[in-house]
Amino acid sequence: MKRYSFSNLILVLGLLFIYLPMVILVIYSFNASRLVTVWGGWSLKWYAGLLDNSQLMGAVMRSLEVAFYTAIAAVALGTMAAFVLTRIPQFRGRTLFGGLVTAPLVMPEVITGLSLLLLFVAMAQLIGWPAQRGLTTIWIAHTTFCSAYVAVVVSARLRELDLSIEEAAMDLGARPWKVFFLITMPMIAPSLAAGGMLSFALSLDDLVLASFVSGPGSTTLPMEIFSAVRLGVKPEINAVASLILLVVSLATFLAWFITRRADKRRARAMQQALDDTGTPTFRQVIDSRKAMTPPSTHS
Repeated sequence: MKRYSFSNLILVLGLLFIYLPMVILVIYSFNASRLVTVWGGWSLKWYAGLLDNSQLMGAVMRSLEVAFYTAIAAVALGTMAAFVLTRIPQFRGRTLFGGLVTAPLVMPEVITGLSLLLLFVAMAQLIGWPAQRGLTTIWIAHTTFCSAYVAVVVSARLRELDLSIEEAAMDLGARPWKVFFLITMPMIAPSLAAGGMLSFALSLDDLVLASFVSGPGSTTLPMEIFSAVRLGVKPEINAVASLILLVVSLATFLAWFITRRADKRRARAMQQALDDTGTPTFRQVIDSRKAMTPPSTHS
């Protein structure tokens, strides 16, 4: 009989603690009763009712729009910051620049949101922009916050790259911008994708920053849910959350499937190249060495 160790027990309890509430949420999104805590049978009316709830669906679309533009801007700014930190090792103010880049990671969101609010108010008084707070100010705040995460992820990948490949390309006459787009970008593409998905998730989930820098008509989905939860959880919220879980799960599975196929294709291409050139593989070298080693005899 197989015995479960203490580490396996902790792992199972941890997974249940994380995913069991999500399962309960999905189940109660099909509850026919308007009372969330009372089960009234299975029904799809709350999913159908989302089409008539213009306020909630408008908040969903605004959150998706802000998250999409935040992911693009954060990847661009975070990648540039990562290149400065990794490819320019010595320059005056490097320590200060690195601290400023990573400051949003450790600074409380309340402080960041209040600082950005004061900045937008001061800018509106000095130059007249922004005239009012809305989706633009939310996008700027989210980009400021998410760029730090992208910079950390991309910096870790850039430090692992072999610079000799880029140097060889430039020795052969390739210009720096061509080396960046044709050599460096494909090698750091997984970190860029990870930073983009992380920025999208952080922006879609943010409540504190959006509460400080939003204005009339720019309520995001977390703000809408938070204001509704204070008066009681509505079944439509369960339905929206279940749809978001479904979309995120499908996107994660699709990314895993594409990455797995790309890895297999790359492995087959490398094996085919080794077979064409006659270069022995690592396994062939090990097998040949074992065959050449005489068996040991024991008296």
